[in-house]
Amino acid sequence: MNSFVTPVIDWAALAPAIIVMGAAVLGVIVEAFAPRGTRRPIQVTITFAALAAALVAVVWRWTEVQANGSQTVVGGQLIEDPFTLMAQGIVLVSGLLAAFVIADRTQTREGAFAASAAARPGSPEERELTRAGIDQTEVYPLVLFAVTGMMVFPAAGDLLTLFIALEVLSLPLYVLSAMARRKRLISQEAALKYFLLGAFSSAFFLMGISLLYGFSGSVRYSEVAAATTVTVGMDWMLIAGIALVLIGLLFKVGAVPFHSWTPDVYQGAPTPITGFMAAGTKVAAFGAMIRFLYVIAPGMEADLEVLLWTVIIATMIVGTVLGIVQKDIKRMLAYSSIAHAGFVLIAVTSFQETGIGATLFYLLAYGVATVGAFGVVTLVREKDAAGNITGEATSLESYAGLAKRKPGLAVAMLVFLLSFAGIPLTGGFVGKFTAFAAGIEGGAWPLVLIAVIASAATAYFYFRLVVLMFFTEPDDRTTVIASEGMTLVAIALAAVATIALGVVPGPVLELVGNAAVLLP
Repeated sequence: MNSFVTPVIDWAALAPAIIVMGAAVLGVIVEAFAPRGTRRPIQVTITFAALAAALVAVVWRWTEVQANGSQTVVGGQLIEDPFTLMAQGIVLVSGLLAAFVIADRTQTREGAFAASAAARPGSPEERELTRAGIDQTEVYPLVLFAVTGMMVFPAAGDLLTLFIALEVLSLPLYVLSAMARRKRLISQEAALKYFLLGAFSSAFFLMGISLLYGFSGSVRYSEVAAATTVTVGMDWMLIAGIALVLIGLLFKVGAVPFHSWTPDVYQGAPTPITGFMAAGTKVAAFGAMIRFLYVIAPGMEADLEVLLWTVIIATMIVGTVLGIVQKDIKRMLAYSSIAHAGFVLIAVTSFQETGIGATLFYLLAYGVATVGAFGVVTLVREKDAAGNITGEATSLESYAGLAKRKPGLAVAMLVFLLSFAGIPLTGGFVGKFTAFAAGIEGGAWPLVLIAVIASAATAYFYFRLVVLMFFTEPDDRTTVIASEGMTLVAIALAAVATIALGVVPGPVLELVGNAAVLLP
């Protein structure tokens, strides 16, 4: 007779994720019972309080792990180690910055989200709700659920937990992508593409899990890794399983050829969600990829080299070449993110301890700059013939003369673009330097050479925008809209962080170096 053993759960180790998930559930209750007029201030308060409290909890758990060592949680399904906590910290920092942009409202008293996502675009019901200034405040618990999935993703110690975390972070993003206040049909089309392609990639992911289970008889990372040294005659199943799981992870980071959703979703989703998704999802997915590769496949570099190198080269080239020809700033930043995914993959696939720290630093620098850049995009608006402020001005030409209108905003955007381009004294430069150094240490110098050339090419589309902002006369068809100020706070914090990471990167580099510890 089999006896059931109750797993020992260290609730303190789960505190950061529990805080965020509990706040998300509380947000759902608020939506059900709070009067409509009080929902927004309550939800905003819950969101900021939860993200800040979770960040404090991560710092506390970091000190505990440093003192007492790493551990497995919930029977090995989750892992608490320095790498997990650093990845969670970066997710929460990106989420906090993005929350400022998500919660902001403009001088016209409207946010970025539809008054009612269920209303048919262009219908009388939608127009009535919009005129009434109604807010779709379900956005906040959805964001918190997505953050929960992002926090669990790099902490997963088995393949089923990894899949559940993937769905918990993805499903809210599918819904949020469809909730743009303006250009509703484009937003809904983007969400549908994201959902269908996401479901397709999840099928590959599940097939990979099945093959790895068939190979090892377990879904736990440590046991799959142990099986790689003792199981004979089933190498094809191991390689195929790893490749299929990687396809699901590469989809989330927007690597070629699994990138086709990226430009459409970045363009169609509400801009605050685009910034949140671009920063947080990459941190979570790359974190999960590092743990998966470094625990299960550390001795299989030769078997995976052709696949990984092909993906990395294609990702850098496609992101660079197609980014150059874009005329929409959100699509340009989408292809920029694809190119950056290729750069980060060089560090991830170096299979060096330095590659772990380099990846974490790169993701932090990229995340804060991305949230700031999309924050700027939310404030640049079009005007109609009567001078009324309408939707976001996403055409690159709309940014002509921005420095003459709002010099502070233009300077902040300049800082973000310089960081994306990898110019010295910005976080992006240090991130690229450490990533490429890890790649050279791992013997991938041909990839680094291609990456340097691609970086030089990507600088063209960044500096094209700089020329428009600083050396072109203003476009009368656009304006910079005022808001409650929360977006400006996010932009300012992101700009300061971007410069600080470039000027004094030492303390953060030391932290991420200490985080390069993976518990199988």
